[in-house]
Amino acid sequence: MENFWNSDWFTYGIVPLLIFISRITDVTIGTMRIVMVSKGKKSIAPILGFFEILIWLMAMGKIMQNIDNWVNYVAYAGGFATGNYIGLLIEEKLAMGVAQVRIITRKKEATELITRLKEEGYGVTFHDAQGATKKVHIVYTVVNRTNLPEVVGWIKEYNPQAFYSIEDIRDVSKGVFPPLRNKGWRKGK
Repeated sequence: MENFWNSDWFTYGIVPLLIFISRITDVTIGTMRIVMVSKGKKSIAPILGFFEILIWLMAMGKIMQNIDNWVNYVAYAGGFATGNYIGLLIEEKLAMGVAQVRIITRKKEATELITRLKEEGYGVTFHDAQGATKKVHIVYTVVNRTNLPEVVGWIKEYNPQAFYSIEDIRDVSKGVFPPLRNKGWRKGK
């Protein structure tokens, strides 16, 4: 067994693989920690930070023990890049929180879209405005991020030429919200 721990296979295969996996894990946790901080989840972020750093220290310890092994550096960097990607995928799938959708349309009226949003239970605020070249209509709504794909689908269905932007919102209170869907609606404090 002593030969296994000192073998090239272990040094250039197993150790870099463990570093790669550790780095994916700690960076993914770090990405989720940042999301929790931005969403105001004060109790979850420190716990994630604890495990993020614990795993990072273990990975760095292995690199320092094998400082002359260049494969470890490649595994470390590859794990970092992969961890960022996986963390963002997870965040996208969780779709935590709410977002404001701002729709600017040149269409004479955005009544069909407004009616659809209201029928689906969304609160809608709208007004006329002056755009760069002509009058426009601006429509605002706040949606659960899990419901963004359906709202964007309606925008494209009713006003395919509309300009829209989506902004994350940290917290909301009061207003008109649709019935619970998917993961539910988180109302403000």
